[in-house]
Amino acid sequence: MSKQSPFAREDVMEDYLDSLLKEPAVSVDISANQVVSDNVEVDDATVRAAKLLEQASQHIADEPVVKCDVPLSQNVEIIEPAVASEKSTAVEDELNIEEVQIRETRVEDDITPADENAAHAQTKIALKDSLDFRFQALFFEVAGLTLAVPLTTLGGIHQIDKIAPLFGKPDWFMGVMLHRESKLNVVDSAKWVMPEKYNEALAESLDYRYLIMLGESAWGLASEKLVNTVNLTKDDVKWRESTGKRPWLAGMVKEKMCALIDVEELISMLNKGLGSNDQTP
Repeated sequence: MSKQSPFAREDVMEDYLDSLLKEPAVSVDISANQVVSDNVEVDDATVRAAKLLEQASQHIADEPVVKCDVPLSQNVEIIEPAVASEKSTAVEDELNIEEVQIRETRVEDDITPADENAAHAQTKIALKDSLDFRFQALFFEVAGLTLAVPLTTLGGIHQIDKIAPLFGKPDWFMGVMLHRESKLNVVDSAKWVMPEKYNEALAESLDYRYLIMLGESAWGLASEKLVNTVNLTKDDVKWRESTGKRPWLAGMVKEKMCALIDVEELISMLNKGLGSNDQTP
């Protein structure tokens, strides 16, 4: 079966991303060496996936590092979520743990759910403002559309295994995938991101292989292909200029025709059961 994609031409993809941002079109020139072949073997994809995150982690200072200790010849789980290094000594822990627990208890007693929502709204920072001028992002593909997640908000990458469907969930919710003792929520990325282009032919052509984990949440985006880890600057991104619809879309990486995801906004929408085009409260 031939690969079905709604973005057979570059100009179609550009127009689509621009329509999501609702801003004038940007001229795009993409070179041939930026295009990844559709005929990559499974083993080659596994090798690339293992290397690209390991390479990227070496350039992120003072951030959780995404590690990969998997033998490259095996078709197994690729990337584990980052684990923060422990810098405090045992003596410091013993002296401070009781005081910290007391403070946390007092704060929890004083905060109501309404206060929590208000505090979240006040402290929320736009992705553009939270990133350094130079940052790295993982590029991956879904139905011919390239998506990007900043490495600072990437929770890990897993190979997709058996998914157990659940009743009473949105149609874009594929089900739950067990990983060790964790239950990971798998999102049909094509159906969630571009429901207006999703049809039976597209659904049958999808070949999801990887699960892109979002931050520290249990949500993961199903992906067909891991493209690369890319060095970017804020000037490389055409940032959204208005709030409201599609808050998950932080902007478009202009020279690569790629949608940059605001992971925190996306997690918030998924937690509320919202689709990509739904208006947030």
